[in-house]
Amino acid sequence: MTSSDQPTWIDYAEFGERFVAAAVTESRIESAVSNVAGRGITIGPFGIGPAGLARFVAKGSIGKPTVIRRGPHVHFDVMLPVKLRVDVTLGGQRLRLEAVVEIDLTMHARTADPLLIVIDIPPVTSRDVSFVMRAQAIGTAWEVLLNPIAQLVQREVAGRINAILADPDSQRGRTFDVEAILNGTDSPYRGRAAHEWIGYDEFGRRFFSRIVTAERVQQVVESMAGKAIEVGPLRTGPGNKAEVLVQGSVRLPRVAVAGAATVAPPPEPRIAELPATAAESARAAAAAASELSHDPALVRFDLMIPVSLDISVDVLQTNRYRAEVQVPVALTARAADPLLIVIDAVPPRAGDIDLEMTAHGWRAAALGKIAGMRKQLAAQVAQVVRSEVADVSRRTIDVGARLDSTRV
Repeated sequence: MTSSDQPTWIDYAEFGERFVAAAVTESRIESAVSNVAGRGITIGPFGIGPAGLARFVAKGSIGKPTVIRRGPHVHFDVMLPVKLRVDVTLGGQRLRLEAVVEIDLTMHARTADPLLIVIDIPPVTSRDVSFVMRAQAIGTAWEVLLNPIAQLVQREVAGRINAILADPDSQRGRTFDVEAILNGTDSPYRGRAAHEWIGYDEFGRRFFSRIVTAERVQQVVESMAGKAIEVGPLRTGPGNKAEVLVQGSVRLPRVAVAGAATVAPPPEPRIAELPATAAESARAAAAAASELSHDPALVRFDLMIPVSLDISVDVLQTNRYRAEVQVPVALTARAADPLLIVIDAVPPRAGDIDLEMTAHGWRAAALGKIAGMRKQLAAQVAQVVRSEVADVSRRTIDVGARLDSTRV
């Protein structure tokens, strides 16, 4: 998205549904059940037939799964193939058969507390296991054994697959702790047999409250630090006889959850804190910026941009001033189409800016019309900051693109 594009907002609930749909792909489903492929299966020996006179044993291995996506709620049909070699012994005679077994699994990507995506798999039953034997013409005595063999294989295979899927390692492979992945930490929730399920909509709301933190927003806005500010020369005072030139720079911005204390870095010396009325004014402007802003569940932040200015006012001779400026910007974490996180900013107004000037020398201190100059400087600083925050692309994270490039 370029700076000229206007985002199409979606709510957090819609973001949650889109996130799960984008995150859980066929390839990730294959990866989630990959630990099943290649495993060996041995069934028997069992006694079958009348009085259990026939002996039966089957050996084989599970093949690579086939995954087909279906439905709007991230469901998948997964087929696990198994090739078996079946040996049946009856009355001293031995019959060797080849069997093809297909196991049909239904997988559903579900969301769970606190911010998990879990590939949920219902228990496999005998009805989910198909069994086809390849045999040439055989005698009647052998034919009566085929149906008991098929039922036995179906029951045993279903039980083996359920045991594999219930294994903690297998469950870990099907559980994705989104918060832990993004934080680069180990998850205490992977491998658990039971979860507290939440809806995709609740997942989306939790995503913003738990992932879009003041610390992460701080990292985004720190790029503003060091930006040069140059204003003027301007004409002010009676008859516009005073020439004003301003040079300065943006220092390290500070972000806090709206209404909370400012987070690191701590305030630097000589920086006046923003009056509560200015912060309230900025937040009130944010509330009117969008039809979504009335939602109390939106994640909001207060951004404070400190600016240091060196001001020279030339009236017959040069008079110098130092100004420390606090510029409040209201930030709102929004979801946008198709799968974007946008840190939306409400540009400051001149009236929101607290500008304190310190004169260098008695003549500068006595110079009149300072109040008028302050208003003009505040308006110029507001304009510079408005230009700085106008480029929304610098505060946009393409979550879909990151999911595509992330091996989860």
